Amino acid sequence: MPPREPTELRNYTRAQLALRNGQDRPEIWCAYAGLIYDVSASRLWRNGKHYEHWAGQDLTSELTDAPHADWVFERFTIIGKLI
Repeated sequence: MPPREPTELRNYTRAQLALRNGQDRPEIWCAYAGLIYDVSASRLWRNGKHYEHWAGQDLTSELTDAPHADWVFERFTIIGKLI
């Protein structure tokens, strides 16, 4: 289960999330289940790519193909909500 969301989170659009792809800006963010996570510190997300997945996107539907469950997001900071 992903971490509980903080009470006050900023809302971000898909366009704003897309800019945090590790290419256009230094931030590397991904969304899952309506929350946006900062994965910048992960060596597995260098340059905004993690295997065949790209940062700056909502990865909710792609988790079924991953070798892990949603617990993986517990190690990352929640940045905001995807609207």
